[in-house]
Order: sequence, then C-alpha cells, then structure tokens
Amino acid sequence: MDKEVMYRLTYGLFLLTAKEGNKDNGCIVNTVSQVTMTPNRIMVAVSKENLTHDMIVNTGIFNVSILTEKSKFDTYKHWGFQSGREADKLEAVSYQRSENGLVYLVEEVNGFLSGKVVSMIDLGTHTLFLADVTDGKVLSEDNSVTYDYYQKNIKTAPSKTQTKKGFICVVCGYIYEGDTLPEDFICPWCKHPASDFKAIE
Repeated sequence: MDKEVMYRLTYGLFLLTAKEGNKDNGCIVNTVSQVTMTPNRIMVAVSKENLTHDMIVNTGIFNVSILTEKSKFDTYKHWGFQSGREADKLEAVSYQRSENGLVYLVEEVNGFLSGKVVSMIDLGTHTLFLADVTDGKVLSEDNSVTYDYYQKNIKTAPSKTQTKKGFICVVCGYIYEGDTLPEDFICPWCKHPASDFKAIE
C-alpha cells in the first residue's frame, strides 16, 4: 500500500491545548471534526503518548486553535516536536485564555473552539474524545491550513543540493543520516515509526 495516499484526505492541522493544576500544555493534532450541529459537538483523536491527552482525560476540557496557511514550521516544531513533560510550551508564545481558563493562540490562527468531553473511546494508541462546543471565536479571515498545504508549503524539506545519505520523515521532515534506517527507529520529532521514512534521493 502507498501510505502517502492517506495525505490526500482533506483534514486540517490544529493546536490542542489543555491545563491541569498550574500546568498548561498543547500538541499538534490533525483529527478535529464537527460531528453534530444540535447539540454542537466535535471529536478529536489524541495519541496516548501526549501529555495533553492525559490532561484531557483528567479534566474533561480542551481548546482547539485553528491554524492557518500563514502558520510557520517553527510553530509545528514548538508544539509538536517536543514534549510538555520537558518543555514549557507557553514560553515565547502569544496567547489568551478563554472562559474555561485554557490557552488559545492569537497568531497564525483564524479561530478557536472550547470543548467539554461527553464521552471517550479507546482506540488503542489514541483516545477519541467527543465533546460539546462550549465557546468559540473567529480571530481572522485567513484560510485554514490543510495537511496537504502543510506538506507542500510549510514543512521543511531537504535541499536539492543535499549530498548526505539518509532518510526523511514524510510526516514532519526530520532527517536521519546514514546508509540504513533501523527497523525500530522512532522519529524524535513526531514519534512516527520507520515505516513513515523514505530514502533521500
């Protein structure tokens, strides 16, 4: 199977934020969808490896900042390629807090939604959260970023003149240098497996 066909599906990229105690955190997700209008509900799937996942399980609330085509690769690296267990995700970030007390971005986004979890489904590696939309605001008229747009216009790629041998993660752009990629290799940025790497030609 050509796994890159999955990138042809139309979905966006979002910043999912949560808070537990005095700790704020967030991660990049690509699985936010409205599922009903009455009641107004959305769903989001989150990897169990993310600290944000555990915060949502424990508190039952989250925010979604809707990223735009003007978002920068550094934003994805900041929120998606490091863990909130070791880093302060709010450092050097412009944000505000919604009525639920959680962070949402004010730059590189066109709106935010607040969610209150009504049910959870265990998907193995992820949890699917179904949530009532409790708040939301339009912040700009910029186009929402799709995963396809991110892949073609935002994600860094190896230079055309690159001569090093290696493998590139098709998800985030991380480059592993070497002649062979270990079968059990995990991308240090996005945590995807070796099967999501391709040889640099």
